[in-house]
Amino acid sequence: MKIETIAIHAGNTTDEGSRAVIHPIVTSTTFERASDGTYPGGYQYSRSGNPNRTLLENVLAKLEGGADAATFSSGNAAGMAVFQSLAPGSHIIAPDDMYHGLRNQLKNLFADILTFDFIDINNTEVLKNHIKPTTKLIWVETPSNPLLKVTDIRKVVEIAHPQNITVVCDNTFATPICQQPLSFGVDMVMHSSTKYFGGHSDLMGGVLITKEKTSQWQKIRQIQEMGGAIPSPMDCYLLVRSIKTLPYRVRGHVNNATLLANYLNTHPKVERVLYPGLPSHPQHEIAKGQMSSFGGMLSFCVIGGEAEARRIINKLQLFTQATSLGGVESLIEHRASVEGPDTKTPLNLLRVSVGLEHIDDLIADLEQAFND
Repeated sequence: MKIETIAIHAGNTTDEGSRAVIHPIVTSTTFERASDGTYPGGYQYSRSGNPNRTLLENVLAKLEGGADAATFSSGNAAGMAVFQSLAPGSHIIAPDDMYHGLRNQLKNLFADILTFDFIDINNTEVLKNHIKPTTKLIWVETPSNPLLKVTDIRKVVEIAHPQNITVVCDNTFATPICQQPLSFGVDMVMHSSTKYFGGHSDLMGGVLITKEKTSQWQKIRQIQEMGGAIPSPMDCYLLVRSIKTLPYRVRGHVNNATLLANYLNTHPKVERVLYPGLPSHPQHEIAKGQMSSFGGMLSFCVIGGEAEARRIINKLQLFTQATSLGGVESLIEHRASVEGPDTKTPLNLLRVSVGLEHIDDLIADLEQAFND
């Protein structure tokens, strides 16, 4: 099936009892046993399984072309499950501009359990030189947050797999509509489903999708069940509902982001625009080779430094100054002030989650803010 059809049908079944076309929300935390003590409905306790979660995990696995999916209460919980699945003393290689929430997890929660290096993964020699006998995981984030760096997924896999190193890709910015890392050999894909999967800035969730059901995957499944950081039935239902329109929403985001990037790229008050779809992007050719389209996220650096960037952001009327991304509304954020003192984000950088408003209105809003 094509991805539009998967998005609509793989997360839904007709209810056997009522014949409802849309599967109902099952809020029960526990499920009745048969006289012989078995569970004829397939469910025992909602922490270990729920009908709404089963449907959500099915559609997410199929969207990425994976063998299985495990959903969590947030993207951070999904990422943490990967780190928890590693044996103590394991070494992780991660990008030097890794999403700050997961980077801070490693630095603050796993510093006495795991070892890790944050490097420029795009530099092949640097990557090779940081691999140790204890290296068990290479974490890829492409495009990255908020610098929109693009990593050559195939190259990382070619380096990692001969040494039995697992490769996990954070695909949140791209979504499976724009990029499918499992098809390039990645072992697992991670998403914050709060973002484009949810699409309306009203729920939280995370997901891991695996290419194969390995022993490490079984450990992650144990962490999901025993740790209990799972999405509620309502959140699962809302995610399935939103995913039905994901392919069409993402195309709208991409179209608007492309037009906005082109506008900003020629603006006299903009120092540079970071968007993989621009030929001027340093990894544009890599992006063309692994992305079917270039996503709805961009960042741009303002001439005049941090003060000018903050002035502009405070003059905007349609763009909401807020964190997160992937909703139908356009969001903008001074990213360095969120990430903390060790940020690698330029102080004059503004990150934009380009929404689904009319592009003329978005450009007019930026124009008035630049010229006010």
